[in-house]
Amino acid sequence: QVQLEESGGGLAQAGESLTLSCLVSGLTFRTYTMAWFRRAPGKEREFVSAVNWNGETRYADPVKGRFIMSRDNAKMTVYLQMNTLKPEDTAIYYCAKFRRPVVMGTDVNEYDYWGQGTQVTVSS
Repeated sequence: QVQLEESGGGLAQAGESLTLSCLVSGLTFRTYTMAWFRRAPGKEREFVSAVNWNGETRYADPVKGRFIMSRDNAKMTVYLQMNTLKPEDTAIYYCAKFRRPVVMGTDVNEYDYWGQGTQVTVSS
């Protein structure tokens, strides 16, 4: 059974940093693209970042240059280091697994397993 468990959310002030983690189990982790999405109050879930099997990353424009996504295949964990946080980064952050091995994508419908989410709140 595939399971994704996020941790590391919390409260931060604008300009501070937080690091999220997502522990994955139940699959051949190293072959799948993993991603972070987020849903802000009153908005749709949106793509934040992804990392493929080879460590290649992709970021949404609002977080480019501030967020860094990485993976540790031995620990079956992905990370999202969030720097220079802004109030508009306030959202529930979700970890997700891409539907097929090797391929990378940014469409929410291309991901088939999700964590329950972790709240990130940034105050000004």
